[in-house]
Amino acid sequence: MWRKASAAALLALAVGYFYYGSPELPEHILQYVGLPGLQTSTAPQSSLEEVISSAWEALITLPSRQWSKVAVGVNACVDVVVSGVGLLQALAVDPGAGSDHEVLHSKEDLKEAFIHYMARGAAAERFFSDQEVFHRIARAAAEYPGAKLYVGGNAALIGQKFATYPDLMVLLCGPVGPKLHEMLDEQIVVPPESLQETDEYHLILEYKAGEQWGSTQAPQANRFIFSHDVSNGGMSSLETFVASLEEFEPDLVVLSGLHMMEGQGRALWEARLKEAVAAISEIRRDIPIHLELASLTDKDFMNSIMEEVMPVVSSIGLNEQELLFLSQAGAGPHAELPSWKGVPDVGRVSDILLWILERHGRSDPASEADLTRIHFHTLAYHILATVEGHWGNQAAAVMAGARVASSQACGLRSVDVGKVQLRAPLEFSSSHGEPREALTLDPARPVTVWRRGNVTFHFTPVLVCKQPLRTVGLGDAISAEGLVYSEVKTPQPF
Repeated sequence: MWRKASAAALLALAVGYFYYGSPELPEHILQYVGLPGLQTSTAPQSSLEEVISSAWEALITLPSRQWSKVAVGVNACVDVVVSGVGLLQALAVDPGAGSDHEVLHSKEDLKEAFIHYMARGAAAERFFSDQEVFHRIARAAAEYPGAKLYVGGNAALIGQKFATYPDLMVLLCGPVGPKLHEMLDEQIVVPPESLQETDEYHLILEYKAGEQWGSTQAPQANRFIFSHDVSNGGMSSLETFVASLEEFEPDLVVLSGLHMMEGQGRALWEARLKEAVAAISEIRRDIPIHLELASLTDKDFMNSIMEEVMPVVSSIGLNEQELLFLSQAGAGPHAELPSWKGVPDVGRVSDILLWILERHGRSDPASEADLTRIHFHTLAYHILATVEGHWGNQAAAVMAGARVASSQACGLRSVDVGKVQLRAPLEFSSSHGEPREALTLDPARPVTVWRRGNVTFHFTPVLVCKQPLRTVGLGDAISAEGLVYSEVKTPQPF
């Protein structure tokens, strides 16, 4: 009886609203009352996630000219993936205060650095200086229940992603031991000079969103990586990589692993970076080069990469921490920010991307720099910033990178809209300063485009996996997928 009374009351409310308020009745009242002639459509409305995912499938198309051969180098290893909290507990380490360390020298340093980044939900990678202690930790990690072995190293992971395209030949140069060689896709070609008798192991300490250890709680899922890796640390395969290009004749080169030199000390990385630039400069100028960045802590090292390496590559890929640290190291826009809070502000990100292309890239046609493309990725959204006239199909490229982030984080081949959620802003600005343009995202056409000078920005949201299964290698997959869907409009200028 109370149901009838409630219905009558709602009907009276609706009629009163109609006569005394507005002829447009609220839709939720009409649907509940169900009056003939007044009820609106009750067809289920698609969620924003469904609309965006469907739009991706309709709009993502390969470019008219595709790569046929891609050469990738030079860091490769075997990743041992374990629960970070679980492993540290197994090592009899107690939780406590977090503190960042540029280089790890002990289990205590490891604990403090892990807690520091876990509290921020941020990814990081560090060198462990003590070989004997590292090997003891590595053995404990390999024996830890649920530990898994994967292909590791940015170059190897990018190569693995490229190898999912059967028409694409992939050359991988890096320190490839027997275990890694066994795990690599059979489509990947490894020069004999890159093969070595033992594998390099990296330990990946993962944590879940909301996971607690002592007083520290992770705001989102991520991982902390560390290793004692001398081969990758010295980029020992770089010269082999460059020498292999003449015979392989790639139409795209992807370079990664510069960050591994940071833990080797200033004297080594200063000398080796100059040798790396000399080696890169030997690559034919009509072959585009993409540089994949990774976590760094030394501002002088980052500055050297900006000043010496960025101008001789065509494209770079990086995440929000690397972007902000790059600006801090070079006294760029928003360098005063200690860290991002929540989802990075689109306007601030746009400011830093523009600054990089203006200072170290070819936004000025008179510049001798080659850098014309930056692929930025953060958890909630991606941006591709390109100098006008150099790259094509970038709307599809940025969407393709976001799509693979959404699916791979959930351990799937395609996006499951029930397992993801939209966290990107639907309204944002082209800059944090003036002049700025107010921008919106249309979920049915989920790429927002704006221009600043002769730099074009393509923004797309990520459908964030609610319960990610694996975060390692997402940035590499994003960059690789973005490159597959990209097209060079003109040969790289001399």
